Amino acid sequence: MKILVTGGKGYIGAITAQELIKNNHQVVIYDKKSGQEIQDTKLLEKVIKEEKIEAVMHFAAFIEMGESMEQPAKYFDNNLVGSQHLFHTMVNTGVKYLIFSSSAGVYGNPLRIPIKEDDRKLPENPYGQSKWMTEQLLEFYDRTDDIKSISLRYFNACGATEHSGENHQPESHLIPNVIKAILENKEFILFGNDYPTKDGTCIRDYIHVLDLTKAHILALEALVSGHKSDVYNVGTGRGYSNLEVIKMAEKVSGKKLKVKVAPRRPGDANKLVADSTKIQKDLGWRPKYSDLETIISTAWQWHSQHQNP
Repeated sequence: MKILVTGGKGYIGAITAQELIKNNHQVVIYDKKSGQEIQDTKLLEKVIKEEKIEAVMHFAAFIEMGESMEQPAKYFDNNLVGSQHLFHTMVNTGVKYLIFSSSAGVYGNPLRIPIKEDDRKLPENPYGQSKWMTEQLLEFYDRTDDIKSISLRYFNACGATEHSGENHQPESHLIPNVIKAILENKEFILFGNDYPTKDGTCIRDYIHVLDLTKAHILALEALVSGHKSDVYNVGTGRGYSNLEVIKMAEKVSGKKLKVKVAPRRPGDANKLVADSTKIQKDLGWRPKYSDLETIISTAWQWHSQHQNP
């Protein structure tokens, strides 16, 4: 198939594009870094028509939870309104298949662990709310315009491939920041050690980016084969605390990290761990690279090779 990948120069989008090509798909990248705004519907429609796009994988979004608490309008405008423009353009151009990059942030602080897809949605920040509202938009585009979509709720994408790794600017994610602090021999700021968890630090379900890209490919294949629109958690079902991540990074690197504890960031949930039974049952997906040591080893190798001089 010929697939438009929005946000295709970002961390997950770029690796997914590479894996799509390995699976004999054709890929067209549409990314803000190339001056292609998701809200520019004229350009978007032109690209879709000229390239004869058959499906869309939608990664284009602002992703910093903390920033979203400070600039909510920025997140709703880009993540929600931008998505609406994309969906409307798909209707106008006859593209019927979409895989949406959603987030475990839609759940907020969950009522139970592990989290199931039909659990309560109560986002703690505008980032999570923008993802949840976009999922709701897709429900109506299915009913009214027959856009078939699968939303994948990520649980902390991480890790690296031989050629690509996580390097957002600014970077807000734990694993790359821990690794950079070790490489640069800098103090690491740990946000919060008073969470109601086993060691006082928040707990997350980490999913290797290659396992995540596999979920996207399986989801697209399912839609094209007639699968109904749906939503899936993509996680391992195993949570690791921030301190456990730090200890593993020290083990992999063979170096000690200097840690300074700071107050919690607003909007951070205590514990987010997925129940991924549904995607395993429906799509046959299995995490292959998502044990913590493999995740951090691949990330360490990539960052070590791409350290800024």
